[in-house]
Amino acid sequence: MSTLFAFFALVALHPTITVPHQPARAQIRLDTSEAEAVLNILDKKAAAQEVTDADWRALFDARPYLRLRDREAGMKRSFTDSEFRDFVLNGEAAGRGAALRALLEDWKRADFAGIAERILAYLPPGATVRATVYPVIKPKHNSFVWELDKDPAIFFYLDPAVSAAQFENAAAHELHHVGLQSISSRYDARIASLPERARLAAGLIGCFGEGFAMLAAAGSPDIHPHANSNPEDRQRWDRDMAGIDGDLRSVDGFLREVAAGTLSSEEANDRAMAFFGTQGPWYTVGYRMAAAVEKKYGRQALLECMEDPRKLLATWNQISGGQAKWSEDLLQAVEAAPIIP
Repeated sequence: MSTLFAFFALVALHPTITVPHQPARAQIRLDTSEAEAVLNILDKKAAAQEVTDADWRALFDARPYLRLRDREAGMKRSFTDSEFRDFVLNGEAAGRGAALRALLEDWKRADFAGIAERILAYLPPGATVRATVYPVIKPKHNSFVWELDKDPAIFFYLDPAVSAAQFENAAAHELHHVGLQSISSRYDARIASLPERARLAAGLIGCFGEGFAMLAAAGSPDIHPHANSNPEDRQRWDRDMAGIDGDLRSVDGFLREVAAGTLSSEEANDRAMAFFGTQGPWYTVGYRMAAAVEKKYGRQALLECMEDPRKLLATWNQISGGQAKWSEDLLQAVEAAPIIP
């Protein structure tokens, strides 16, 4: 690619790390202020020093903390300063400050310049990757994206079981979602004229973005998407990939029901969510199709499928040989046409 990528400059003792000369399509920031504030309190507690109001204020005023609190409130979950104070002083993080600080320092050395280059190579022209990555210490162990349509944020639970390499892969995966979200209006416009139920089915095909992101994070269809994962995760992935035909048929049946209008919106949503799983068919089937398209027709054809995921299904049908295929009535309902190289 012709874009020149600037490297992250690590600023000593500064919780926000950013690209000093940001390329037009990638503006990624790493904000560790919440984690740094929690670690400061844990360090003081371990040293039997007084934790001051200023220490707590540094935590409760940190932007990651404020956004986390807003997100939990939006999810109708209890999240108060007093509850969080009790978690810091008495929760599982207490007594683990040294280990968590070492992990945070490892994560801060992540090669975000390399991540940006890898992700932009797997995004259609005009897509942008603008987001803030927040490693956080918190009661819940989940990681998630937030406000992709306004101020994209990626929260990562500071997990001692996650190496720097695994963190880089996970960040790349989520940042690819940010990039695709930046051009999502293109696909919305393409399917806008479809009947309501067919439009819903076409929209759900976009969930195969999980497969796109798996491939983009790996950087090549020749690199195992769990190359840096623990053995259990890699074995689970390989086992699930072996059952790809059955999973494709399950998703096919689901999408046909959606297009036919036999499911309520709530039922469609519940069943769509079930296909996410740990890394369910939206990931595995999506990855298998995306990798096959890139190997057969090249990166440009894959990028066309990212702009219009319906093409991913139709193109899979023409290259899949004896493997399971998508139903013609589904492709006709969502008006899916294959890539013609």
